[in-house]
Amino acid sequence: MAGRLVQLVLFAAVMAIAAVAGPAEGDADRLKELVQVEGARDNQLIGYGLVGGLAGTGDQTTQVPYTVQAIQNMMRQMGLTLNPQAFLQPTAVAAVMVTADLPAFVQVGQKIDVTVSAMGNAKSLRGGVLLMTELRGADGQVYAIAQGSLLVSGFEASGQAASTTVNIPTVAQIPNGAIIERAAKATFTENGTILLDLDRRSFGNAARIADAINVRMGPIAQATGPAQIAVRGPPSAPAQVRFIADLLDINVSPEAPVAEVVIDAQSGTVVLGEDVRIGPAAVAYGSLAVTVNETPEVSQPGPFSGGTTKVVPRTSVKAAEKTAKVVELTNAPRVSDIVRNLNAIGATSSDLIAILQALKQSGSLHARIKVI
Repeated sequence: MAGRLVQLVLFAAVMAIAAVAGPAEGDADRLKELVQVEGARDNQLIGYGLVGGLAGTGDQTTQVPYTVQAIQNMMRQMGLTLNPQAFLQPTAVAAVMVTADLPAFVQVGQKIDVTVSAMGNAKSLRGGVLLMTELRGADGQVYAIAQGSLLVSGFEASGQAASTTVNIPTVAQIPNGAIIERAAKATFTENGTILLDLDRRSFGNAARIADAINVRMGPIAQATGPAQIAVRGPPSAPAQVRFIADLLDINVSPEAPVAEVVIDAQSGTVVLGEDVRIGPAAVAYGSLAVTVNETPEVSQPGPFSGGTTKVVPRTSVKAAEKTAKVVELTNAPRVSDIVRNLNAIGATSSDLIAILQALKQSGSLHARIKVI
């Protein structure tokens, strides 16, 4: 009997460990999908340059003087001096801003993608070539040099009486258009400790991640807060690379997200999360419509009366109130139930937002409302 009890206790312990370290594949995420290693971050680059070779769709330099100044500076660097008083209107050139993201651990000589955006009044960048442009970081240092032919997805065409534009012809891409000239310093350990920053910050996720790491690799992880996990790694750098690779492959079952209703106030879009529930409630939906019409009338004088024509205002005001629809909302455990109940009211998007806010105030909506 004692042996059987020991077996049951061991089986319960194994099942508890399996619940933490080995969740079902459908419910588990790899750690690399939930966290980021602190220090392994991207950096943004920006530069000012010129695009040449445009078919008359460049800047109108009479309205964009900095394009002419940039051309003069570039020519001066190439040994050609232009008369500052000369009138230049090169419609084949456009001033642009060049932006890029510098990935972590990228090395000198590697290439990255760049985005080119018109700064002036150029109509299109199609067919243009970006001239050599320095890309600088927030510290003012040059980290990359960009140059190459532009890839534009939009176009613009116009005539004397009409014009048409498809997509955005003043924004272009250059795949692998910049060469790295300086590597940004990036460290992923601090005194042998690896810090993991959670993408979705919560106490539950931090505790679950720390438990999963400790079950898999021993007691080396500690949750320092709802947003960060400190992991004690090996002292040598080569061993740290393999250690982090294995660490980020650990499967973790994150906690269920908070039930939330997201409302986009500008477009009227409403998104309901999976766990949103509505308790028993009765919704009365009705609207008052007031219509005001102005129909001025012209009063003509009689023949030979010597009178004048007058405009007599005529205003018609109508008010109509729809009969309020009362819909009883029972417990709705699924999003489809909520949608079906609210569709029965025939509410528009703006009405739906008002109804959800009223349900939240009454306590019937079991979710947070987030307005973006």
